[in-house]
Parts: sequence; C-alpha cells; structure tokens
Amino acid sequence: MNVYSPEIVTVHVPFRIAKRGGRKSILPPADAPAPRHVDSTLVRALARAFRWRRMLDAGEFLTISELAAHEKVAPSYVTRILRLTALAPGIIEAILDGTAGPEVTLAGVVKPFSEVWAVQEIKLSTT
Repeated sequence: MNVYSPEIVTVHVPFRIAKRGGRKSILPPADAPAPRHVDSTLVRALARAFRWRRMLDAGEFLTISELAAHEKVAPSYVTRILRLTALAPGIIEAILDGTAGPEVTLAGVVKPFSEVWAVQEIKLSTT
C-alpha cells in the first residue's frame, strides 16, 4: 500500500499531554505562541472613556461633575477613566487586540502617567 496515495490524508497536529491534578490535559506545543487575552474590563473602560470624552466635547455636559451625576458614578472615577483617552495609540491597539502584556491592567493605566506616548510605551512594555 502506498502511504502517499490520494485516498489517504495525513494530518499532523502538534500537541503535548500534561497531567494536572490526576487528569490529563491536551496543551499546545511548548514553542507555540501564547494565546491572546483580551481584558474585557479594560476594553469596557476604554469604550466608556471615549464615549464620555465625546459627550463632553459635544457639550452634552459642561463639567465632569454633571457627567458623573448622569452616569451615577463618582467624579473622581470619571476623571480616572477619562485619562485612558490620552493613552498612546499603540497601547490602545494592544489592549483591544489582546496583545498587551499582563502588566497592562485597569488599575495600572488609570494611575497618572506621562503624556509622552513613547514614555508610556516604554513604561508599559507594549512596544
């Protein structure tokens, strides 16, 4: 029998088996790229930040306090979330793509940061 006959199709799927807690799990090969992880909390905060920025720019609300009262959140929270609109485009893209490192968290990016995009990218290691 010919191994390469047109009737036979051979598929090679690399994987490894690991035991965890007495159970066997199928895992990707060790040299496989890490799966992407989109932080949904951070993505929602980004969406909220840009929506709030649009609302303020459009004049729907004159102050952050008015916006906070309408959204039923603290003005300090609105201020922290609005900072996300000043993130470097590369960082925003990495967050949305799920390629941002584990050090890029909502708690980390709402803290005061440099307005210089290159400094942000170095600090958050997304370049």
